[in-house]
Amino acid sequence: MFIPTLVLWLLSASPEVPVTPPVPVEAAPPVMPAEVPALTEAVRVLLRLTIDAAGEVSQVEVRESGGVAFDRAAMAAALRWRFEPARRGAAPLEVRVDVPVTFEPVVDPAALAADDGASASGPPEPTGAEPLPAPAKPEPPAFSTTVRGQSAAPPPVAVGDFHITVGQLADVPRNSATDLMLLAPGVMLANHGGEGHAETVYLRGFDAGEGKDVEMRLDGVPLNEVSQAHGHGYADTYFIIPELVQSLRVTEGPYDPSQGDFGVAGTVEYQLGLERRGITASASYGSFASRRLSLVWGPPGATAATFVGVLLRQGHGFGPNRAYANASLMAQTELRLGAETKLRLFGASYGARYASAGVVRETDVVDARLPCDADADSQFFCLYDPNQGGASQRHIASVELTSRLERGGRFVQQAFAIARQMRGRENFTGFLQDTPPIGEAQRGDDTEQSYQGTTVGLRGRYTPGLTWAGQPQPLELGYLARYDNVHTRARRLRDKGGAPYATVFDNQVRVTNLGAYLSLRGAPLEWLTLRGGVRVDAFLFGVEDLNRPAEDRLGARIPEESVEAYGFFASPRASAEVRLTRRLTWLTSAGLGARSSDAAGLSDAEFAPYARVTSGETGLGWRWSDGPSLLELRGAVFATRVSQDLVFSETTGRNQPLGPSQRLGAFGSARLQWEQRLDVQASLAWARATQPLPGASPWRLWDGAVLPYIPQLLGRVDASWRGTATVARQPVGWSVALGHSAIGPKPLPLDRYSEPIFLFDVAARASWRAVELGLSVENLLDARWRESEFNYVSNFRGPDAPASLLATRHFSAGAPRTVRGTLTVYLDLQEERP
Repeated sequence: MFIPTLVLWLLSASPEVPVTPPVPVEAAPPVMPAEVPALTEAVRVLLRLTIDAAGEVSQVEVRESGGVAFDRAAMAAALRWRFEPARRGAAPLEVRVDVPVTFEPVVDPAALAADDGASASGPPEPTGAEPLPAPAKPEPPAFSTTVRGQSAAPPPVAVGDFHITVGQLADVPRNSATDLMLLAPGVMLANHGGEGHAETVYLRGFDAGEGKDVEMRLDGVPLNEVSQAHGHGYADTYFIIPELVQSLRVTEGPYDPSQGDFGVAGTVEYQLGLERRGITASASYGSFASRRLSLVWGPPGATAATFVGVLLRQGHGFGPNRAYANASLMAQTELRLGAETKLRLFGASYGARYASAGVVRETDVVDARLPCDADADSQFFCLYDPNQGGASQRHIASVELTSRLERGGRFVQQAFAIARQMRGRENFTGFLQDTPPIGEAQRGDDTEQSYQGTTVGLRGRYTPGLTWAGQPQPLELGYLARYDNVHTRARRLRDKGGAPYATVFDNQVRVTNLGAYLSLRGAPLEWLTLRGGVRVDAFLFGVEDLNRPAEDRLGARIPEESVEAYGFFASPRASAEVRLTRRLTWLTSAGLGARSSDAAGLSDAEFAPYARVTSGETGLGWRWSDGPSLLELRGAVFATRVSQDLVFSETTGRNQPLGPSQRLGAFGSARLQWEQRLDVQASLAWARATQPLPGASPWRLWDGAVLPYIPQLLGRVDASWRGTATVARQPVGWSVALGHSAIGPKPLPLDRYSEPIFLFDVAARASWRAVELGLSVENLLDARWRESEFNYVSNFRGPDAPASLLATRHFSAGAPRTVRGTLTVYLDLQEERP
């Protein structure tokens, strides 16, 4: 927390007339800077305020600096303070005062759970004001405002448990909030469906699809969709406004008892907040007629948890049939219901429409057979089927109540509701899957996938704040109750006209998930911390299959059928942390996780199977910090086994069961922050994913057939440098930023490998007063790269052409060089940009 005590010294006084000091009327607390690491010692800023005759703070000077970020936070708060003015008799006076502001680290271990808000108790009325004798300066009454700033992140449950503050790295060019996941090591994103289709996530050696193996949350609200037509666990994060993402927690592996369904490779949670107060309006225009307009507002005097944001995006796309348009609105308010209770209300709405080029055969590109110009670039970005694309809508409401209890305990309750609709059209094989009536030609493999439904749920956690032997032993109990009622369907469409001619599946699905977990952390020795816990989940599935035959061998029947099934699993997790030195720790973690069944594949009265994941990790972490500067290094090795994995199937356009799989890997990461000027995040990860041989020992994790499409080597660097310069005697803020991705060769079927990929994104900006100009270039070197690659049999030559049975490489093209200019205006200016 930080405790500013305002000690007011009037710098001038009249010996004849008594002077009364200013009295605080509004003293909204400062906000802990989001971009700074967790404090280990107090930071002090001394301000000199000029309070005018109206009681307003007309000028703020920094007399003693605590660092750029802390200076800005203290000055921004001081400019919003209001006073009853000082008076000489009845006449108001302008006075100057010195104000020390101290930022202190959080010392209450029970408060280390994620609490990104702030609270303030109003300043007490000053008492005992006396007339001022001459010529002495008046001794004013003291008053104080107490603030709870941002707490430190909870200690990691594994070396691969990352609490990533976006901060200055927001300067790096990114297409959407999904790209923020690249800040974690071992992450690669790919998209074969267009601007609006969820990204395929590769994490820790897993092809996690669009969410089947990675749990996605938004401040506690689950984003994975059960039994989604495109794939179980589908999670679209395009609706999240990047400017409102304050931090991410990426837990790689199933090591935290709070991790739930789909957390096979790990869990990603977006944490929202807007530090800057006032209005920020930004407009961008760039290559391929891309347009972006964002407007975010943080009401002055409110915490970072109160904000409104609107984002509009539109463009033609970087090639034929890649146009897109979407709009998103997100709003949240934090209300104080007393000194120890706060209420957060959150809502979001999103709508999108996009076109997709799909995939093309490599041989057709090389031979210039595609229906575009014959030059290499036109063929590379061409397509077969212009009917591909989709549309989606999402609406979210969430209410969260947080109460601090005695002895540092905490009780959090959250209720959420989600309404979701999605429709997409894809064609991966051309004219291959249809069995037409005798004498008719193939009707095409264009597949329409639709999903519509609602999700409601409750989530909570309770931390009693226990102590044992004089040491805090945090115990946490949590629960989840979630109900999904969705309609999911896939149909084949005619190549001409787009009319449906066959139903692949058509299900009304109802799923109830009840989960609970217990987590305990203790330190039996000064150098040893043990953590452990268990999570249990129960699932009840109800399916109305609306695509049954109208008759069977016994005669006519109703073409519907009901299925009920039940599933249960328990997942213990544990970790041990050994403090080798004051800065160096050795952390070993192990845990079990699970992925629930896709309800569409269950049988009646079945005890629903689930995919069980067993994972272990060990590694070192080293951390040094000095005020706003930080250097953190991590490295670990890990091993994972999955009882039932999934792999992409081109015939259905979704993931299908493969059997057991295993992974062996390692990663290293570094984060450097220096004086609020330089911020660098770098990582390198290696993972080998294989399908074990029948009867092989579970300890031989390196044996077996290599799984296709999963990159084995990934590297990423994000860096931003900020500074100020003087131009025409005016201070101008500037920044330069770099994002670099290196993707090693991906294994393909038939012992083939893709080419490595190297991408560079750069950005620069300059700001003066309330105006900022920016320029970004993505794919600076204009590489021709393949975002997704597959190897299978297809026939895109027409319905009457004979199909080849020889598998060949298919790919979706990655974006070429994209240039974008941005104009940003900071209205209701609260602080100078660096």
